[in-house]
Amino acid sequence: MDQRLVIKLSGAAIAGDGEFGFSSERLTHLATEVLAARATGVQVAVVVGGGNVFRGNRAEDWGIDRVEADNIGMLGTVINAVLLRGRIAALGGVDVRLMTAIPINNLAEPYIRLRAIRHLEKGAIVLLGCGNGQPFTTTDYPAVQRAVELGADGLLVAKNGADGIYDADPNAVAGARRFDRLSYQEVIDRELRVMDQSAFILARDHRLPLHVFDIDAPGAATAICRGERVGTLVS
Repeated sequence: MDQRLVIKLSGAAIAGDGEFGFSSERLTHLATEVLAARATGVQVAVVVGGGNVFRGNRAEDWGIDRVEADNIGMLGTVINAVLLRGRIAALGGVDVRLMTAIPINNLAEPYIRLRAIRHLEKGAIVLLGCGNGQPFTTTDYPAVQRAVELGADGLLVAKNGADGIYDADPNAVAGARRFDRLSYQEVIDRELRVMDQSAFILARDHRLPLHVFDIDAPGAATAICRGERVGTLVS
């Protein structure tokens, strides 16, 4: 069984059926899944996305600079992380720490790698917001970056309604085949979209296992934490 895992949650997972906004039901589901993962004895950190609040790639639609748009997106991750922190604390009565790449001292601790590791070693759930504090990246890259920095044994890439990696879009192609396991090179050769290319290359270079699974499936994250084969493993 792995000892330390990072879970990548998208903003869309918090939005529920809508593209933007928040769903209380979805928030409770995510908090429950994170708590269940921790209950297996694994140290858990969570990188939270912000696409349900604002997406940086919509800068042109709003007539603003891309850097400003990405700044808004990073703030969106903080909103989601504060919501998740509150719900986890209400449900689990466990220590939950929010750390952000951009200092927001009244709401969160600044992200310091060794401090984050210390929180994990003490049994706290660590939520990570603001990506890596830099524009022009989605939260895919910071998710891999944080997993590597924290010495995680793997990254759980939570998808919404997709239970792994397929050879074609299962919603559009009848008979699309799901892969149980892939190598990094197979993902590249088949041009399969797991996450942003820069994030995937970073994972490959550091041999970080990627567990791609459906966050909507109750208990999926917990099963992975217990060493069971769920979704698609890239290693």
